[in-house]
Amino acid sequence: MESRLAEIETKLSFSEELLEALNSTVYRQQQQIDRLQQELGVLREQVRAALPAEARNLREETPPHY
Repeated sequence: MESRLAEIETKLSFSEELLEALNSTVYRQQQQIDRLQQELGVLREQVRAALPAEARNLREETPPHY
């Protein structure tokens, strides 16, 4: 009985350590996701700002070889 209890306590201890490690990993990943979403928003704004205000009609443009 004593050895079974010690085995359960050992497994519980390892489970707690694993849960803490997983929790830390998820937290870091969420921080990285948040940073990437912010960067994506900035890039989207940069692309929108770089686009011409009017839509171009490629059929009306003169090709570069003329």
